[in-house]
Amino acid sequence: MNDPWHLAGKRIAITRAREQASILRQELEGLGAQVVEIPTIEIRDSASWEPLDQAIGHLQKFDFLLLTSVNGAKRFLARLQAGGRNTRALMHLEIGAIGPATAAVLTEAGAKVDFIPRQYRAEGLLAVLEGRDLRGKAFLIPRAKVARDLVPRVLREHGAEVQVVEAYETVAAAVSPAEIQRLFTPRPDMITFTSSSTASHLAQLLGQERLRELLAGVVLASIGPITSETVRVLGLDVAVEASESTIPGLVRAITEYFTAPVGDTRH
Repeated sequence: MNDPWHLAGKRIAITRAREQASILRQELEGLGAQVVEIPTIEIRDSASWEPLDQAIGHLQKFDFLLLTSVNGAKRFLARLQAGGRNTRALMHLEIGAIGPATAAVLTEAGAKVDFIPRQYRAEGLLAVLEGRDLRGKAFLIPRAKVARDLVPRVLREHGAEVQVVEAYETVAAAVSPAEIQRLFTPRPDMITFTSSSTASHLAQLLGQERLRELLAGVVLASIGPITSETVRVLGLDVAVEASESTIPGLVRAITEYFTAPVGDTRH
């Protein structure tokens, strides 16, 4: 375990959007892995900024701001600035970030993050708020066009007023058959999934039958339980799941998998 090149000789595929893949790629290459990119998703701005701009124009009516992704945080802050405002306009809000990467985007811009859940997912945010009287409290949630409805639904069940505003959308990336062939020649040792959309869009890209054919014998690594569930719904097995749903957590889980003693059940 003293050798820093724990992943030497391993070919690992990343399915994140190209603009988001760099950190994971650098971490894995720093451990000796050969990294190939299969960008199954693209992150796009909303077709219209009007709903988000209107919400930002009425920030005084909200009590809470919940940011559930780095992409949502970046675009919210960009629209805040586009409207001639800065993070001082957020001082009256209680701000929750779904994880440390999202919180970092906010704090670097000068915003105060009031809470980060222990579990970096929707259930974690709800756990932080459990037991609080939310009746009449107003929540603003800028997020992806398509996302889990758990947080808004539960907050409303507890009497809160919730405004969900589209900040960006995740769409399937265009990848040519020739590029797919190149990326799977030779077949990678592992494919990583950092969100449910990276898994579901790979299935769209390949088709269900080809998906199982190309991934036969490939170790699948997931950033957390929600993503793992999506992978399983696709009929695939998850061999590696990060205990902390972050890029560093995923890298740790991958390293532990490949450096486990011979005979370990993980292999």
